[in-house]
Amino acid sequence: MVVSSAPPERSEQGRPRARPLLTVSVSFSTGVVVVAVGAGLGVRHLQLEGATPLALVWGSALVVGLVLLVASGRRLWRRLRGRRWVWFVPVVAVSLLAAWSIAFAVMATVVPSTPLDRRGLGPAAVVYRDVSLTTEDGVVLSAWWVPSAHGAAVVLLHGSGENRSATLGAAAVLLRHGYGVLLLDARGHGDSSGSGMDLGWYGDSDVGAAVSFMRADRSVDASRIAVLGLSMGGEEAIGAAAAHPEIRAVVAEGARSRTAEDKDTWLPGGAPGAVQRVIDRVTYGLVDLLTATGPPMSMCEAVARARETRFLLVVAGSAPDEQGAAAAIRSAAPSRVSVWTVAGAAHTGGLRTAPTEWENRVVTFLDRTLTPS
Repeated sequence: MVVSSAPPERSEQGRPRARPLLTVSVSFSTGVVVVAVGAGLGVRHLQLEGATPLALVWGSALVVGLVLLVASGRRLWRRLRGRRWVWFVPVVAVSLLAAWSIAFAVMATVVPSTPLDRRGLGPAAVVYRDVSLTTEDGVVLSAWWVPSAHGAAVVLLHGSGENRSATLGAAAVLLRHGYGVLLLDARGHGDSSGSGMDLGWYGDSDVGAAVSFMRADRSVDASRIAVLGLSMGGEEAIGAAAAHPEIRAVVAEGARSRTAEDKDTWLPGGAPGAVQRVIDRVTYGLVDLLTATGPPMSMCEAVARARETRFLLVVAGSAPDEQGAAAAIRSAAPSRVSVWTVAGAAHTGGLRTAPTEWENRVVTFLDRTLTPS
């Protein structure tokens, strides 16, 4: 038997031609990345800003990426020949997971603007004063401030993709009971400067600036400061309690997770949970690469460290992730963490679903916890 070892095919210039399979694989991988980035930016910009030129640009990138992905996927299918099912299915599965991780990381770290809506500021008798705060790393934050009538005050934190106007309902409730309120725009949101980050990893710094502002105001008793947050804001509030011992009370509604460690506490066991944990490690690792700051401590660890703080967790009745997160957080300090599940509520919808009970529970919790020493 004669075995022929033919040299690789060469181009007219004498250089070896690129291997077809390698070329197709690179094309396919490029399509995955373009689709992920286009989805992460295009969908988010369209959701928050509408059909702006930037949203259309990233939306077009998504379409181009899909075309490239389909075309290169077909060529890859033909190239694999008899090995199709052995290789193609795992390649597609890994590619989809990679696309999800990249899209999530980009979406969380490249945040579109969230223009402030000044309508609906409440009754004319309430004057929300515009104030500016400066964080320890030099970022200027914008907020509305109403002084306290009896010495206790609450920082209000909105969720991802929102701004301080999302906390106006909670502010109105607290103002009826004499609390001072500081409605804060997270960095990169509303009128605040800095780069936005939709997992709240800058929360300790932003809330620290808010607490310092309150401590300097004559209407506030420095020993009677609380933080109330919605979704991302609730997660920031929990984390900030460990960094700022001045925070006596935290009301966190809709807190779920902002790190892989947070999700690990309530994910299921078995193969599905194991796969999800691997995906989360990759996803949050990419987020860390795209963010100037590092990941914060888990919410369970923050609660355990915040030994002087009491927590009220408000949970949507139909949200298993919120229920799982709340149970895990409560287990870190059962004597200091209370959980209220609002039947029939959507995510952060407690006040809309049960306004009277929300007011009674939240105000009673704050009154009891912020009693003058």
